[in-house]
Amino acid sequence: MLKREREQIVHYCRLMQSRGLTRGTGGNISIRQGDLIAISPSGVEYETMTPEDVPVVNMDGSVIYGSLAPSSELSMHIACYKRRPDIAAMVHTHSTFAATLACMEKPLPPIHYLIGYAGDHVPCIPYYPFGSEELAAAAADAMTQNALLLGHHGLIAAGPNIERAFAAAEEVEFVAELYWRCQAMGGANSLTPEQMADIRRRFDNYGQGKNTQEEK
Repeated sequence: MLKREREQIVHYCRLMQSRGLTRGTGGNISIRQGDLIAISPSGVEYETMTPEDVPVVNMDGSVIYGSLAPSSELSMHIACYKRRPDIAAMVHTHSTFAATLACMEKPLPPIHYLIGYAGDHVPCIPYYPFGSEELAAAAADAMTQNALLLGHHGLIAAGPNIERAFAAAEEVEFVAELYWRCQAMGGANSLTPEQMADIRRRFDNYGQGKNTQEEK
């Protein structure tokens, strides 16, 4: 059941850790296929995780495949999928610079064009306990673009597929680090709404087999 999606979750969980987007068993990843969701299991080391360890749940949160408990943030994933039928994958990280802004309850402004993977900016919601229904509801309400900072917690990123969701998580962390460095030097100017609209159009045409710029 959702064999390919479970394999992808193992791959991207290990990638998330190897690229410094989380530590230990922190963070989680899910992929939705119709009304079914494959999601990383709770508290399982990424190095030893196998596709058989990845549970599959329905949109009510009931486990229909697997013997391990799903991530403690299952309710947040489900709430966002219900609110955003256009997304099919979510990546939740504890990456250092995104989490730094989250601890300060500061949104991430558009200081670099790669924030376009997430949207015009990355908002930040207040703190809610991890795994709580309050966090799930607040995240779903605020997830109007493809990334969101969770106050005193971390980042969630989303996309129409796991590749796009993971790219959004990586690029937000990159821009968050740039923002932190710029603040230490007096601050940075933000791109204008017109510039961001142009960036989104360019991203729509970016990739192999499309008429696009050679440089990302």
